[in-house]
Amino acid sequence: MKKAAVLLFIFALVIIIIPAAVVIPFTQKAEGGQQHQSINRSKKAAQQNVIQVSVDRSKKKQTDQVALDDYLIGVVGSEMPAKFRIEALKAQAIAARTYIMARIIDNPDAHVTDTVQNQVYHSTQELKQIWGKDYEWKLKKVKTAVAQTQNQVITYNGKLIIPMFFSTSNGQTEDADNYWENDVPYLKSVASPWDKLSPKYRNEKKMTIQSVEQALGITLGADRGFLGKVISKTDTGHIARIEIAGKTFTGRQVREKLKLSSTDFQLTQNGNQVKAVTIGNGHDVGMSQYGAEGMAREGKTAKQILTYFYQGTQISKMTVKSKAQKQIAKK
Repeated sequence: MKKAAVLLFIFALVIIIIPAAVVIPFTQKAEGGQQHQSINRSKKAAQQNVIQVSVDRSKKKQTDQVALDDYLIGVVGSEMPAKFRIEALKAQAIAARTYIMARIIDNPDAHVTDTVQNQVYHSTQELKQIWGKDYEWKLKKVKTAVAQTQNQVITYNGKLIIPMFFSTSNGQTEDADNYWENDVPYLKSVASPWDKLSPKYRNEKKMTIQSVEQALGITLGADRGFLGKVISKTDTGHIARIEIAGKTFTGRQVREKLKLSSTDFQLTQNGNQVKAVTIGNGHDVGMSQYGAEGMAREGKTAKQILTYFYQGTQISKMTVKSKAQKQIAKK
């Protein structure tokens, strides 16, 4: 990360059971490469959240330097409904912290967008405009979720995971290799029956034949009825491969090209219109947010939610130690 201060992170080693810790040493470097800072300034930094996140703002066309906790508040408030139970919000906060720390450790100069490409982020001022009269109680709840999970991250075999999450499944989350063709041991399919109560469980989208032809690069006839021949499905009922107008696609390709809610879809053609009915909302890999809410409603904790959706993982404590802090301790 650049600007007035650059955080140089080196990922040391992680021990994976509470109260063990993910230890992240770092040094603060002043602009121009000098590493000297006054003790007073170091004390102030130690008291505050010294980790900064470089967020590329898609609408403003600028990069904001955002303190880690402020970033997490903006992500949790944007990614999950604030009306959700506190344990679901805490699970989202831990997942968001794990995601951004994994990126920073991998590349200290890394930037993230404020879109679904990384994690959706809005500043508190933007959240105030979005939430309106509900701003005060929603912000308080989200801040509580972040504060109560301070420094908690998700690990697998001693390393931070990439905690994929999405809105709503079809009742079963998907294996990572069925969507991205990469096997990830902690991103395996699990049942998520709570999702059937999600308002995003069933979706319909109507498209013109011309838009479908252009998106898929095909030519459709004047047929009516079901469109496409399903070649194979995954064990969770998501479309793996489908043939449409003589051309074979993966379910992911159709979903992304037609901007469908999920890969559990059915297409029908009627005149100049194609209707897509989808079950679920999202890529279906990792933590279902409505599943997390359902578990929280049943009294499950954030830890139980996360270790359920991310199989074989554990919740660890992240500690950050700086040379400046070590100098202070010696004084």
